Parts: sequence; C-alpha cells; structure tokens
Amino acid sequence: MPAKNEEEVEVLSIEGRQVRVTHPNKLYFSKQVKLSKLDLVRYYLSVSPGALAGIRDRPIVLKRFVNGAEGDAFYQKRAPGDRPSWLRTVTLAFPSGRTAEELVVDDAAGLAWIVNLGCIELHPHPVRSENLDHPDELRVDLDPGPGVSWTDVRRVALEVQAILDEVGVNGWAKTSGSRGMHVNVRIEPRWTFTEVRRAALALSRAVERRLPALASSKWWKEERHGVFLDYNQNAKDRTTASAYSVRPLPDARVSAPLRWQEVSDCEPADFTVLTMPQRFAEIGDPHADMDNSAGSLERLLDLAAKDEAEGLGDAPWPPHFRKVEGEGPRVSPSRAKSPSVKATAKKPRTKMPLLVVANSPHEDAALAGLERWKKKYAEVAKLLAVDDVLVDRMRGRSSIWTRIRVNLRNIPEELRPPQETADPDDDPTRGYVTRRATKKNA
Repeated sequence: MPAKNEEEVEVLSIEGRQVRVTHPNKLYFSKQVKLSKLDLVRYYLSVSPGALAGIRDRPIVLKRFVNGAEGDAFYQKRAPGDRPSWLRTVTLAFPSGRTAEELVVDDAAGLAWIVNLGCIELHPHPVRSENLDHPDELRVDLDPGPGVSWTDVRRVALEVQAILDEVGVNGWAKTSGSRGMHVNVRIEPRWTFTEVRRAALALSRAVERRLPALASSKWWKEERHGVFLDYNQNAKDRTTASAYSVRPLPDARVSAPLRWQEVSDCEPADFTVLTMPQRFAEIGDPHADMDNSAGSLERLLDLAAKDEAEGLGDAPWPPHFRKVEGEGPRVSPSRAKSPSVKATAKKPRTKMPLLVVANSPHEDAALAGLERWKKKYAEVAKLLAVDDVLVDRMRGRSSIWTRIRVNLRNIPEELRPPQETADPDDDPTRGYVTRRATKKNA
C-alpha cells in the first residue's frame, strides 16, 4: 500500500514508451457498471487501431472528466505544458481570432496518456495536421429531440445513406454512443470549412424534404421536430465524439462503427466498454477502409446552388461566428422582434411562447426540475407535444450545462403559466456574463 501522501501509479509499457497512469483504481463509472481509470485505458488499448483511425494526425480537443463520468467535464484546447516530448502539437486559428496549440495523438501510447488526463471521450477536428484549413471529413450528426424513437434515428440514417449514394460519396455510420447516430464522409481536402458546411446543409435539407415528418434541418430548437441534422457540426472549431469514444452514461456505452447492414436493427446499448473489445477482436474495424474512399463534394455543392437559386439561403451559424452574407436571422423566433415595414414582403417569423424551467451544470438536476414543473402544472403538461420540451446542452467557455425550456405553442393562452424563476437556476455562465458587462460599461 502506498503511503498516505504517496501517489498511486501504474506504469504501462506501450510500443516502447512508458506511460504513467495515476490513481489507476479511481472509479470513473460506479453506477450501472464499475470501471476504474485503468479499465478505461485498457479498453482504449484493446481497440486502439480503430480509435486511432479516427484521431491520428488530427488536432484534438481534450474533454476532461477528472472526477470520472459522473462528475463535471471541461474542455481544454491548449496542450498541457508537461506533456511527454514524443507528443506533438499543431497551432489552430479559430473564428474568434484566437489561436491554440493543440495535441496530435498518433499512437497507442499517446492515446493512453490523454485517457489518463480524464479524457473519456475523443474529440478530434475534421482536418489533418498538414492542412488545417481544408477538412477531409464531412460529419452528419443525427440528433433526436426528446421522445424521438431510435427507430426514427435509424430511418433517417438510412435516408442519409441513400442520398450520399446518389451523389457518389461513401458514408460511414456509427452510433453516437448516446441517443443519436453519426455518418462520416471522407472527402478530398480541397474545400474550405465554409464549403463543407454548405454541402452538409444541402444534404440536411434534402433529407428533410424526403422525410418531412421525421427529419429537420432547422437550427432553432423551437422550430425542430424529430431528428435534427446538425449541419453546423461542420463549421470550423466544432468537434464530435469519434469512433470508439466512451460516453459518460451509466452503462459506459461507446460510439460504435457499423456496417450499413447493421443499422436497421442495431441498438446503441449493445455497444459498451465491456462488449466492444470482443466485437473488435472478432470483426475488426468496420470503418477500416474509410481513408481509402475519399470522395468529391461537387454534387452536394451543386445541390446547394440549386437551393440558393430557388431562394433558400444560408441557415444560422453558431452564435460565436461572424454574421455572413445570406445568412438567415441569428435570433430564435421566440426572441425575434416584430418585422419592420421594410421586411414585410418576407414571410414573418412566428414568435414562440417559451418558458425556461431549469438551468443546471447537471443534466439530472435540470430534468428533475422539469418534472417538478410538470407536477405543478399537471393539466398544462398533458397538452405538451414531445417536441415542446427543449433540452439544450449549452456550451460555456470551458464547460457544458443544461437548459430546459417548454414551448407553450399548443397551450391555450388562458392556461399558459407565467415565466417564473427556473428551478434549479444555476447558469454557470451568468457570473462571467455579468462581469464582462460590468467591465464593458466601466
């Protein structure tokens, strides 16, 4: 047993490199399954050829769960200063004008080293270190709204595949490891982030036209229904969990690469830290040929040009990006001002009646607040449609938190509850925003 003040360490020899795993027995999952930090390191080593295929030669954002999957996470863009000499970095420029020196992980030792930092998930950028301005991957993120069935997610994924086949590119499906699904498309690194996002938006709109009851390309949650195709995951500085990433859910499920014939009957809960190593040993990586299938965006960009010629302009960008020409209003309909006289020729946007019912760094606490609100307003809650409850994962400067809103569009005006103080009302960005406003006005 180590002395009380002595750090417990497990040293692993990985392909000729020594990697220290500190506090190896610290539980990172303790509810439905029990997994230590060392268990997670060993999981990633067991699937390292597949996991590395998704991150190798790419700058990576460190999403650190230093207190395990049940604790809060924070994002770290800048590479730690005390990293091993054999880990390399590249410098990225962001839309804000800032730059950051980010890690690039190329081998199993580097993978184990970042997992030791608490990186349960892997979040690579869609670019290679030699060409940081031209993505080699278009990412289709299928994000189901509350209450949307997994059957609908699979149906939308198969429609994505059908359209990709029609435009002559290969899509590679995987479970997100949570409630959704990802389809990654390897592309030639000839197009800018703006062009790749434009192609992704055209694809999202095409899927929505074919499955109008199931799929949505609308950016504002209050306008969505069914499965949202998040085209903005292709904007610069956006990352998603890559293949084989472990997700912070009680069953330790992972983002599982799939063959297309598996999509129609797969279940995300089947792929976990406990089951994936055997699957990988038996069938290998279903995405092993992805790098050999780089395709062209030309036909998707032709589809985007057709949309624009028919009057369908750009869609909203993430809030921290500069406003671009042709972009739609970057304000949610519920907060939009009444249209000016000059704008009356355009179709007015409907202002949605939204209430904020919970703000919390902890999703479970926010959802508990929603249940309290529903109990308090039981008659109103009975009238809500599935899409009327909006669960927003908000990203602060270095952390994520949950905001829950209720859309009262289906509630008669005389029954609509007033906006009350959210319960809980713990917005972790509020102090920062207040300090910034005070400083600006000083």
